[in-house]
Amino acid sequence: MSEETRSSQTEPRKQRLDWRRLEVVHRDAAGIDVGNAEHYVAIAADRDEEPVRKFGCFTEDLRRMADWLVERGIRTVAMQSTGVYWLPLYDVLEERGLQVFLVNASHTKNLPGRKSDVQECQWVLKLHTFGLLSNSFHPTEEIRVLRTYWRYRDGQVKEASCCIQRMQKTLTQTNLQLANAISDISGLTGMRILKAILAGERDGRKLAELADPRVKATQEQIARSLEGNWRKELLFVLEQEIGLYEIFQQRIAECDQQIQQHLESFPSHEQALERELGPRVKRKKKQGNAPAFDLRQALYRITGVDWTRVDGMDVMVAQTVVAEVGRDMTRWASEGHFASWLGLCPSKETSGGRVVKKGTKKVNNRAAAAFRTAASTLLNSNSYLGAQYRRLRAKLGAPKAITAMAHKLSRLFYRLLRYGQQYVDKGAPFYEERWRQQQLASLRRKSAQLGYALTPIHP
Repeated sequence: MSEETRSSQTEPRKQRLDWRRLEVVHRDAAGIDVGNAEHYVAIAADRDEEPVRKFGCFTEDLRRMADWLVERGIRTVAMQSTGVYWLPLYDVLEERGLQVFLVNASHTKNLPGRKSDVQECQWVLKLHTFGLLSNSFHPTEEIRVLRTYWRYRDGQVKEASCCIQRMQKTLTQTNLQLANAISDISGLTGMRILKAILAGERDGRKLAELADPRVKATQEQIARSLEGNWRKELLFVLEQEIGLYEIFQQRIAECDQQIQQHLESFPSHEQALERELGPRVKRKKKQGNAPAFDLRQALYRITGVDWTRVDGMDVMVAQTVVAEVGRDMTRWASEGHFASWLGLCPSKETSGGRVVKKGTKKVNNRAAAAFRTAASTLLNSNSYLGAQYRRLRAKLGAPKAITAMAHKLSRLFYRLLRYGQQYVDKGAPFYEERWRQQQLASLRRKSAQLGYALTPIHP
């Protein structure tokens, strides 16, 4: 027997997938390949003489596409989430009563050979017809509006912080060490002094008199920090940055008005109607970039949860998560599914029965980033969550401990929002004692297996 014959007998045959044996899940389906200037749409060949058509990206073209799909009896449509090009198309199709499946583009590109848009939309149609594509999460209309406002506000806050950094750089170049005398140059004292400098005042003592009485630095220290070279071009840059900073602050205030009005349109939660909001927790401090209105009261009214009770998770974190995922937690089967969707669950990639990679999934999710930020603030917290984070940090290191506590906070968020429970912090001593009892129980089991018994030193 030749070597070629022997190898052909030992190697398994490659079996081709028989699509006719698969069960049809979505019979009235269509597949769309989304593009920047044009969209390609495919339906079953028995529904139209031209089953694959090309439509433009103008609103008139999108409406014509929706009319054609409805006329051909299409009920479900699958399309890839390509950039932001799918957003107008999604709205038009949803208005016409079509069920839109927004699928991850990486789930439809596992097979080579489909190099044209026509083949791509036909491939999406085939996968969707047999139910091989999962629908991505898409929040409701009211949450999408809130998300747009909150994301834009977050961008304005970041731009304002960049202006502060450039202002500090300019002051350093002029050798004005104001940032070393006061904690925040964008505060009341800092802006008074900077505007006085731009108005022509150069006397450090007169500038120091503008400081607020609550500033810890003395007027002599502030006056010494305001001796510089007063270069003309650098003062011009400083003036421009202060102007930009004030513009961004005005935009943030306008965003706060829109967010407040939109939150007022949300229906009130049952628990918020039954029970009034308690006093603010003293350990929580208002952040500098927090909205001007009472966000704590607004979130309590629409969610029924006082998020300041959860250590590490302030109202800013809760607002970010609500703006990203909404209030309806029933869209995830359990808190584990929710944490997995956020990319906070550990995962293992196996090959040949061996683990080749460990870690969390790479997910670009703003809600997960908010939970990680909240987890990183638990280092000095005298609470149950703070004690748990410090133990995980000592055992796993900071990055893994932050992810683990973000996972914990995401489960806690799901539980509070879905079941309406109120969070009660049992404190760090309770956690330490519980951990001690767990260690003692583990040692007793191990000693019993070895034929020994534990005896306390001090009975």
